[in-house]
Amino acid sequence: ALFALVWLAVSGSFTVPNLLLGIAAGALSLLLIRGHIQPDGRRLRPLKILSLLALFIKELALSAWKVAVLVASPKMTLKPGIFAFPLTVDRDFEITLLANLITLTPGTLSVDVSADRKVLYVHAIDCSDPAGARRDIA
Repeated sequence: ALFALVWLAVSGSFTVPNLLLGIAAGALSLLLIRGHIQPDGRRLRPLKILSLLALFIKELALSAWKVAVLVASPKMTLKPGIFAFPLTVDRDFEITLLANLITLTPGTLSVDVSADRKVLYVHAIDCSDPAGARRDIA
């Protein structure tokens, strides 16, 4: 249903056939990616997904504000750098989701994952305090 609403908003056409097309596309998408999201047969937990979405929106707003303050400050004493973020997840989907959420947040960019998949390397616009940057992500 959420996919259908997003489809309506993106297409700009609020008609019944377009709504049905959005529902069908959403159902097909879920069927195609279901095995990648939950290969062990676990159920999706909508409340957990909404909780993650709310947390991401909050962090997105905070990061946007921090970047705006950094860029607008007259001194602009930035120390960009790359730091290692230890991963507590191990599935491809989880690592990819975390890396994408970090990249979508202003001021940070996921760079690479270590060969043993235990560390995610992240570039930050201000890495003067790498421990603080790690805490912000955790």
